[in-house]
Amino acid sequence: MLPLWLKAFHIIGVVAWFAGLFYLPRLFVYHAEAVEAVVRERLKVMERRLLVMTHVGGVLAIAFGIATLASEPFYLRAGWLHVKLALVLLVVIYHGLLVKLVHDFAHDRCGWSSRALRGFNEIPSVLLLAIVILAVVKPF
Repeated sequence: MLPLWLKAFHIIGVVAWFAGLFYLPRLFVYHAEAVEAVVRERLKVMERRLLVMTHVGGVLAIAFGIATLASEPFYLRAGWLHVKLALVLLVVIYHGLLVKLVHDFAHDRCGWSSRALRGFNEIPSVLLLAIVILAVVKPF
């Protein structure tokens, strides 16, 4: 019964984490296009606050994911899990890039165009799609 609770809280963490991973880059697009100083300052506050929620979701997702693996270690032999964990590492790296971008925007020195940020915004969608398919279908 415990592993099901761990999985449930892992999923809750993933949902919170990806909410931030999806929306922060959208805020960056608005920020890159903003011309009014008051709008840019408001976006800085929103980005900083959303980043905190994204950190919390990421920590919960990873902590409960590790706890689930500890309670069901047989998963560690599954090939699909190794690929999933590699993709999760890419999500963590993406998260780190978001941290850098929040910092750059906070100091008015982000050189990304809104178009580049729109493309960057698609990365977590692709990663989430692959991760969910691996976790549900378990193809190998």
